[in-house]
Amino acid sequence: MERAIVISALRCLQVVVAAAAFTFTAQANAATDIAWWHAMSGELGRQLEKLAADFNASQSDYRIVPAYKGNYTETVTAAIFAFRSRSQPAIVQVNEVATATMTAAKGAIYPVFSLMRDQGEPFSLNDYLPAVSGYYTDAAGNLLSFPFNSSTPILYYNKTMFRDAGLDPETPPRTWPELGAIAKRLRDRGASCGFTTSWPSWIHIENFSAFHNLPLATRTNGFAGLDAELTINNPLVVKHVAQLAEWQKSKLFDYGGRGQSAEPRFQNGECGIFIGSSATRADIKANSKFEIGYGMMPYWPEVKDAPQNSIIGGATLWVLRDRPRAEYKGVARFFAYLSQPGVQAAWHQNTGYLPITRAAFELTRAQGFYERNPGSAISFEEITLHPPTENSKGIRLGSFVLIRGAIEDELEQAFAGQKSAQGALDSAVERGNKLLRQFERASPER
Repeated sequence: MERAIVISALRCLQVVVAAAAFTFTAQANAATDIAWWHAMSGELGRQLEKLAADFNASQSDYRIVPAYKGNYTETVTAAIFAFRSRSQPAIVQVNEVATATMTAAKGAIYPVFSLMRDQGEPFSLNDYLPAVSGYYTDAAGNLLSFPFNSSTPILYYNKTMFRDAGLDPETPPRTWPELGAIAKRLRDRGASCGFTTSWPSWIHIENFSAFHNLPLATRTNGFAGLDAELTINNPLVVKHVAQLAEWQKSKLFDYGGRGQSAEPRFQNGECGIFIGSSATRADIKANSKFEIGYGMMPYWPEVKDAPQNSIIGGATLWVLRDRPRAEYKGVARFFAYLSQPGVQAAWHQNTGYLPITRAAFELTRAQGFYERNPGSAISFEEITLHPPTENSKGIRLGSFVLIRGAIEDELEQAFAGQKSAQGALDSAVERGNKLLRQFERASPER
């Protein structure tokens, strides 16, 4: 009897040990989940989720878990509140104008250059397009966040309307005077408006300044210090805004509102020309019932250094601190995966965003994508037109979301004839500088 009891006990012990070993093995083999909070919905959100799923399928150690958190402002706000309760994600998508805000939060971010070095993943800044990576580097040239979805403004035009007006449908306007003359021809032939644009500050102030190699602000557009001041009330920007306001009177230019609200006016054939984000190319093509032409942003021909290069919009991926150590190896591997030419080329082709590496551009060209899709290479050509200068590298100004709002308030008053161009831009500088000083006083670097 005692022998039977001992044998039974040993068998039970063997079962327990085997079960424990199985549990341990399962835990050891389980993939580490990595939360990625983002701001992409619709088709872009589906493409983002496909990126994560493809990475997850490529290896078994890590699992990227995307979570949509609303628009850019809602996403970064959610991440900030989550950090306070120590429930933050490892990765958060943040739009480009919030770069200064993220950079100032030194204790909360894990710079990408440090992450890749610490985790031993292959990484070379030289692989990335300078006009893209330069926007997100520190003063020493170290990459702080991972470039993800980058776009730049390009010109779209209605080839059908051009033909009907006796214009060459294969020749887009290159300069602002040419655009004005073409817009008048379109209006004379019955168009509701000659041209319109989206994102008024991004296009007519930020990119306009970069394309003409003009500083937007002192201190290298804010890259060299928090004590930067806006300089957008300079003679060339004043001239440009004054011309837009004059054209507004006869609908050669017709202001269509902030954000992307003007885009449908081009799609439905009201306006013959539209300047907007390169990332909306697929949407415009899908919703327009006419042949579309593409061109670069116009420039004022009397400016010696124009055209220089455009700057980007969009967002990057920031890594947040105080996550379990195992997650950071997975984040580094994910970023290395995203940098692969094939992965980056597919993202570029499926979304319309810029490729972040020259290798991805060359692969896309070799695959015949640009030949099959006219106009799809213009954004790359425009942003790489010349090596970026201190004036065309990007913007690193605190509270720039609020500053952009103040600028657009003033532009709207100029377009409505309520203020002169000089008066509107002087007011925008005054309001913007107040916001910069508030940000400077609140910064831990002060």
